[in-house]
Amino acid sequence: MSKTGKTGVLLVNLGTPDSTATGDVRKYLREFLMDGRVIDFPFIPRWMLVNLIIAPFRAPKSAGEYRKLWTDRGSPLMFHTQDLKDKLVEKLDPDEYLVSMAMRYQSPSIESGLEELMKAKVKKIIVLPLFPQYASATNGSVIDRVMEIARGWQIIPEISFINNFVEHPLFLQAWTELGQEMMAKQDYDIFLFSYHGLPERQIRKGSVEGYCQLGGCCNKYGPKNQFCYRAQCFHTTRQVAAKLGLPDEKVMTCFQSRLGKDPWIKPYTEDIIKELAEKGVKKVLVFSPAFVADCLETTVEVGEEYKEQFEELGGEHWDLVPSLNSSDTWVECVKDLVESRK
Repeated sequence: MSKTGKTGVLLVNLGTPDSTATGDVRKYLREFLMDGRVIDFPFIPRWMLVNLIIAPFRAPKSAGEYRKLWTDRGSPLMFHTQDLKDKLVEKLDPDEYLVSMAMRYQSPSIESGLEELMKAKVKKIIVLPLFPQYASATNGSVIDRVMEIARGWQIIPEISFINNFVEHPLFLQAWTELGQEMMAKQDYDIFLFSYHGLPERQIRKGSVEGYCQLGGCCNKYGPKNQFCYRAQCFHTTRQVAAKLGLPDEKVMTCFQSRLGKDPWIKPYTEDIIKELAEKGVKKVLVFSPAFVADCLETTVEVGEEYKEQFEELGGEHWDLVPSLNSSDTWVECVKDLVESRK
């Protein structure tokens, strides 16, 4: 071990309610949606929207959705992140690294994860938000919170952030392997890549020199749109599809999980489902590469709700590729991401 201590690693996922009780879900929604990077309104209208409308009325329904998801181990997002951490610890040199995990919202908090590392007197901290494509509402929020906490420290060690990993070969390989497993069992007409959506206004805020048009500009990936969430999603689709050898005409990218009346990035997954059904498409394989751990948005929204919609419109097979969770190749990817920053 270095004479100046270990390198600390903080893995950060989004977060989850402590339980499926409506009160816990409401508490989670309030913390999540009051983040100014998630709902980018001024504080007072944001507070009124979240605390007087969204949290009171949405919490009971969301609690029911979480009950569909919960297992004997609790929240899948939580235990998959824990499993990833445990496997990463086994892969990294224990004399060189100390790994902690946190959730951006609720527990374990980012503050507690950083405190664990600082108490161990690490010489450096590597923060890895577990969101493949950079967005202000996810990766940006994690980075913002870490810097807010560190601002209060007397001694601030070197801190580095891994703000996206859409082009990492092992990230792409991990998705390719999972896709191949599903494709070995069934032939599919269409391969759908469904990503979490964002309001269009947030994409425009990050546009470089007005480059973003929320359309064909995402067909290429380069310096001007390397941090555009929508462009990164299309880039992810192209890379995984190429590794799987999928023809362009069978691959589609879309966006799910809209909230509110403002326009979100398109095309919407719900619209694509209707379009596919109208064309007589019967067999669809769905990837959700914005998520590295199965959660409400994958298992319930894509795996159950969208499946039901597709079948009601005449579809026959709607299969969801499981998330990376703690698959061996994904663990190797995280290991490489960390070691490359030492």
